[in-house]
Amino acid sequence: MFWTLELASYLEDAPWPATKDELIDYGIRSGAPIEVIENLQELEDEGDIYEGIDDIWPDYPSQDDFFFNEDEY
Repeated sequence: MFWTLELASYLEDAPWPATKDELIDYGIRSGAPIEVIENLQELEDEGDIYEGIDDIWPDYPSQDDFFFNEDEY
């Protein structure tokens, strides 16, 4: 499974919390690239509920990971 910020962006509006099957269905209906669907299919299917992209991609960068001062903009 290989995630990038671009691929993860296709799941920003996903119906969280969601199961693996719901995320795959959302990806297909929203026109996400095949790489997103393949990554979702590689998730272990134990009936888990995913609360957000962080549950799928633990290294997903948070707002704190960016080094800019928001007060300057």
